[in-house]
Amino acid sequence: MAKNSAPQLNAASFHPKNWGAWLLIAFMFSISLLPYAVQHYLGLAIGRLAKTILKSRVHIARRNLEICFPEKSDAQRQAILEGCFSHLGHSVVDTANAWFWPQWRFAKHFQVEGLEHLEKARQQPGGILLVSAHFWTLESHARAYGSLDPGVGIYRPNKNSVYEYFQYHGRTKANKYLVDRTDVRGMIKALRNENAVWYAPDHDYGTHAAVFVPFFAQDKAATITGTATLAKVKNVQVLPTYALRNQDGSGFTLVIEPALENYPLGDDEQDALRINQVIEQAILRAPEQYMWIHRRFKSRPKGEASVY
Repeated sequence: MAKNSAPQLNAASFHPKNWGAWLLIAFMFSISLLPYAVQHYLGLAIGRLAKTILKSRVHIARRNLEICFPEKSDAQRQAILEGCFSHLGHSVVDTANAWFWPQWRFAKHFQVEGLEHLEKARQQPGGILLVSAHFWTLESHARAYGSLDPGVGIYRPNKNSVYEYFQYHGRTKANKYLVDRTDVRGMIKALRNENAVWYAPDHDYGTHAAVFVPFFAQDKAATITGTATLAKVKNVQVLPTYALRNQDGSGFTLVIEPALENYPLGDDEQDALRINQVIEQAILRAPEQYMWIHRRFKSRPKGEASVY
């Protein structure tokens, strides 16, 4: 989706079929008005409720942790699982704040680690490919990075027009525009125009344009090759970046790592493996803050049974 085609509200947006979406948006806006300390406890409550209701997601998360961390004890994996759902609850609060808070309030609750890497990258011509991952802080991440260097996000449009409107405009509050995750040409154009493009290649998107390479202890994880494809755009630099919630409850830290050197190599498997290793190192800083609830290993090599 191009910048000039950002979604707008119209008369149909207020049809009764959209009232549920309006209630959800009203709830999120109400959350954004609460004191930060109150939001913390609300996030914990939402997380506990989610863990109670989303039984299938609990199963997926537990299985992912068993696959990725076989060396850990059951108790250690359970602690990560509990933390994962707590951060799921916090992500609802984070989304409300990222979409509705004024910049002065948002800026009070984030700090930056590695700003010098962004500044160094911007001293050179070309776009920046921001290699990230699906942490629960992704909405805060987008707003925080955009506060420093407004860029372009890759996303999946929502089918509900009302939610799509608020999602799009919330994510572009400090950024330029969003591109559909299937629009590779749009991503390349954004990079050629020297934009920073947020890209998260850590999910299992199927076997098309993907290779099976290790991810943690799973030696056959379907990993897309699109990261290397985008990195081949002239003068593009690849910066790993993500956001982590601070342990003291003060907010979160935007992490920007040094640009990757000698990437891509031109070997699909080696390039995909390197990105997986970058993502692994990020996750290991706070494994409980990662979205383990998605079926990361749903695609299997021909003849292999599902791991779920």
